[in-house]
Formats: sequence, structure tokens, C-alpha cells
Amino acid sequence: MAHARMVRETVRDLGPAGLLGARDALLELTRGALRREFDALEPRLAPALARAAMELADEYLAEPDLSPSLLARLNVSVRTLHRAFATAEEPVAAYVRRRRLEQARRELLTPWDRPSIAEAAARWHFADSSHFARAFKKQYGEAPSRMIAAAEEERRQRQADSHRPSAWEGPSGSERPGRRTGNDFPLLGNAN
Repeated sequence: MAHARMVRETVRDLGPAGLLGARDALLELTRGALRREFDALEPRLAPALARAAMELADEYLAEPDLSPSLLARLNVSVRTLHRAFATAEEPVAAYVRRRRLEQARRELLTPWDRPSIAEAAARWHFADSSHFARAFKKQYGEAPSRMIAAAEEERRQRQADSHRPSAWEGPSGSERPGRRTGNDFPLLGNAN
């Protein structure tokens, strides 16, 4: 009943994935109770709980106090939440850090209104920009400054390529010099 009560209390805060996870967990709890097989450590509930917690984490990703304790709002203990995330092959903190890094990366690669690296680090709640840079490099294999520079260079190259005349055009977009026209071949019926 605690899970049903928790779902009732948080249903307005859950997104589609959270609702699906809550529904799956409720079905598994009901199934286990009917079969009298319920165990507080029921492993089949863990994936649904982890999905619901991930959905909740994604909704609160920008909140500075996002933590396993906050995610335990799903009416489970922090310990149960950690066990559920074990089925997701990623601890709770690693999931939150990865999702925050993804958001920061997306912002840093945006060509307009890009925050500085320090601003992105602060916005996504890393201790400081050097901590952020280390976590970023570990996740993506290169420092954020190098990734930004490479993206800018690629953008400049694409822009230059889109403005470069093709091999069949002259500098002003005219026909390529030395190209023959139909009038150059009198035997083809275009004789003057």
C-alpha cells in the first residue's frame, strides 16, 4: 500500500517514464502479494524503481540538492534505491553526474549564447571548473575547451565549404573557363 500511496502523492510530479515505472512496480507488487511471493528485496521491482528514479532525477537535474535522499521520495529507502540502480549498472550518483555532463556538453556545443566552462560547471552543480573539466574529460575523452574548439573549427569549415564555388563554377559562379558550348560544335546543328 505504501507504493500506491506514494504514486498517488507524486503522480503530478512524474513524467511519462516515471508513470510507467510506477505502474510496473505497482503491478509487480500486486502480483507478488497475490502469489504470496513478496519479498522486500524483489529483484523484478528494481528495474521499474530505477526507471522511476531516473525520470525523477531528470526532472530535478538542475536542482542543487538532487541526491539519493531526494530521489527516495519514491517512498523507498536510500538503500533500496541504491540496490535498484545496481540493476541499471550505474550508481545513482554516476547517473546524475552523467546526465548533468550531457546537459553541460549540449550547452557548450551550442553556437549561440554559449556559457563559459565555469558557468556551465556552476549551472550543473560541479564543485568548480577544474572538477567539471576532469569529469568531462573522463566522460568524453577530451577537455571541454578542446571539444568546443574542435566544434568551432568544424562549424567554420562547414561554413567555408558551403560558400566555396564548385569545380564547375568560376570565382563568381559563372561557367568554368574554357568550357565548350553547343556553338563551338558546328556539325551538331548549331552552326552560325
